[in-house]
Parts: sequence; C-alpha cells; structure tokens
Amino acid sequence: QVQLVESGGGLVQAGRSLRLSCVVSGSIFDTYVLGWYRQAPGEQREWLAKITDSGRATYADSLKGRFTISRENARNTIYLQLTSLNPEDTAVYFCHARPYAATSPEYWGQGTQVTVSS
Repeated sequence: QVQLVESGGGLVQAGRSLRLSCVVSGSIFDTYVLGWYRQAPGEQREWLAKITDSGRATYADSLKGRFTISRENARNTIYLQLTSLNPEDTAVYFCHARPYAATSPEYWGQGTQVTVSS
C-alpha cells in the first residue's frame, strides 16, 4: 500500500526557515518522480518542486531559489527546505508522487500546514 506522509509544518515568523519531510512507503520511491505542491486558502494547488530517482531537481520559477528539494534514499524520504519565509507562503504543503509509467496512478499525501506570521 502506497502512503505519503508529510510532517514538519507549523507556525513560524517571517524570515525564518522550516524543513518539511515526506516519508514514502509502498515500493514507489525509485519508480516515481517525487515532488511538492502547496495550496493557499481560496487558491489553486501550486507546483513547487520535483526530484527524480537520480536526484535531479526542478523548481518553479516563482520560488526564486528560496526552497530546496532533496531526498534521502535510505529513509525513503524527501524533504523541502523552506527559507526566507513570508506570509504569502502560508499554505498546506503536499507531497506528490508521479509515475514514470503513464498507466500507473499518482499519489498525494494528506498535507502539512505552514503558517507564516508577519
């Protein structure tokens, strides 16, 4: 059974940093592209970053280098390091798994709330 479980969200002051984690279970860690999205209240879900099984990372231009995605294969975990946070970063952050094979399903985590106070 595939599960994506996020953690690491919380309330933080503007300018500070957070590290989000996503533990991936169910034998998909090496056969899916893993990534992060976020959704602010009243907004559409926004793609942030992705990382391949070989460790190649790609980011949304809007992040301006503030976020970093990484993976720790031994722990079946991906991370999203958030820096220079501002109130506009307040959102629920979701872990996502997209298959390389078009016929396989995609998966989402339940999300973790990040709230940035000014």
